[in-house]
Amino acid sequence: MRFQFLAIASSMAIAVVSVPKATAQIPIVLPQLQAPSSVSNDPDNRIVSGWIYLDGRRLFQVAASRTNFPERIENIQQSLQRISQGYFRSSGNDEAKVEVRQVNELPVIYVNGQYLMTITSDDARLRQVDMTTSANQIREALQQDLQQAKEERQTQFLIAQGKIAAGSALAMIVMSWGVYSWQQRSQKDLVHPIASQLPRVPLNSPISQAAAAAQPIATQLNQQQHRHLQEVKRRLFQLSQAGIWGGGSFFILGLFPYTRAFQVGILNAAQFPLRLGVVLLGTYVVIRLTYALIDRFTTTLISSGALLTPESSERLQLRVSTFSGVTKSIATGICVGVGFLLALVALGIDIVPLLAGASLVGVAVSLASQNLIKDAINGFLIILEDQYALGDVINVGDVGGLVENLNLRMTQLRDSEGRLITIPNSEIKVVANLSSRWSRADLTIPVAYQADTEQALKLIKTVADKMNQELQWQRQILEPPQVLGIDQFGDRGLIIRVWIKTQPLKQWDVAREFRRRLKIALDEAGISISVPQQAIWVNDDQLLNFQGNGNGKAN
Repeated sequence: MRFQFLAIASSMAIAVVSVPKATAQIPIVLPQLQAPSSVSNDPDNRIVSGWIYLDGRRLFQVAASRTNFPERIENIQQSLQRISQGYFRSSGNDEAKVEVRQVNELPVIYVNGQYLMTITSDDARLRQVDMTTSANQIREALQQDLQQAKEERQTQFLIAQGKIAAGSALAMIVMSWGVYSWQQRSQKDLVHPIASQLPRVPLNSPISQAAAAAQPIATQLNQQQHRHLQEVKRRLFQLSQAGIWGGGSFFILGLFPYTRAFQVGILNAAQFPLRLGVVLLGTYVVIRLTYALIDRFTTTLISSGALLTPESSERLQLRVSTFSGVTKSIATGICVGVGFLLALVALGIDIVPLLAGASLVGVAVSLASQNLIKDAINGFLIILEDQYALGDVINVGDVGGLVENLNLRMTQLRDSEGRLITIPNSEIKVVANLSSRWSRADLTIPVAYQADTEQALKLIKTVADKMNQELQWQRQILEPPQVLGIDQFGDRGLIIRVWIKTQPLKQWDVAREFRRRLKIALDEAGISISVPQQAIWVNDDQLLNFQGNGNGKAN
């Protein structure tokens, strides 16, 4: 990481290093490189200002009314280009002759006998001096910069700058290769298991099984944390490469008078996209780091034993998934909101009035959407109290199903028919969780009244114990099955009740397999499962009288 941060710092240093005080003029007409800035607030006759450039470097500012400014600055820029080209083609090292003449009581600047510009009162007010002093300041700047620009076009200077450019290019290649090598080594890092970080508990401890169940979950969280950190490193490596090559190229453009104007043009053209890109990349990196911190915090809770309770690994997985998902969604919303505000600041938008208006709108929205606040509060309590989590099967009123989505506002269930049911959290008053920590298969077995009761109870107990001893079902059955006995006398026969405590959501699988095995065992023992039946008793005397009366009528 030290080398990585060194590379990033070096690339930034290349990008922000100051360009030498060398000025020259390229043989093309340059576009306006800076938007005019206002120096007057009068909407009818607004005065704006802008810079005159030589070889991409600022020389001096001029001012004019908003309507006349574009024409004036273009004329001065073209005149300076024409004059500087003639001066650069002249032989010898003679200095440029810059003089100030009074024409119609206004100072006028001439360079080598050629007209350049007339100083106006707006120019003087821009510098807060009189027009003569302003003209002299511009004359001194032109005198020095024109001479330096001509010297920069000499062969010796260009050779020296070429050597610096070659050295900079070599440094860029070395730094880029170093960052690439570090990236390749970083990608080979393995995820370290955190089993050694889990608390040491005795084998006979009541939470020893929970500790063993927590180990793969902690390992999974550690892997997620590792992936988030790897993504952050990858983006930082990409930023480093872009900073090295972009900053180095930008620096090389500023070494030569013929390319320095492109440096200023690129800087002005890429100013806002670069700011937005930095904000977007920074927001993305912060979100990824937040995800890694959340996974790290959850892993620490598991490692410290705070979540090590005598519950199943599935339940712990559900709790961790719910807590992690909701926390990450909240963190993402906060980061995106802050990133949006920073993007507005990068675009030059004043966010203070926006924040003031947003606060008022927030108060109005909060008053109008009290149900949303209730949803958020109830959702927070549901998650905090672990009433249910993602993957649980619950019943809320007349609906029920598998919890597919859970956040602070709503709960979404998928019922047995595949329908997605959305319930606002504020509407959840009473909830029945069918898969919290453990479940139970509640079986009622009808046996005919004519069957041997003791044999039937013994057979049911034998089938349940045999099923519990098999490895496949032993993992799903938490305790030995309980044959409670004859629960009631029903119209179908004797009702025998059986309880089987299982892992969450396994009660239906266990019940189906137990019924299948029990049906086979009852058939082999000759014990029938009763069906609904009804006995009709008839009085013999009434039957004989009815038959006799019928015969008499027949005779």
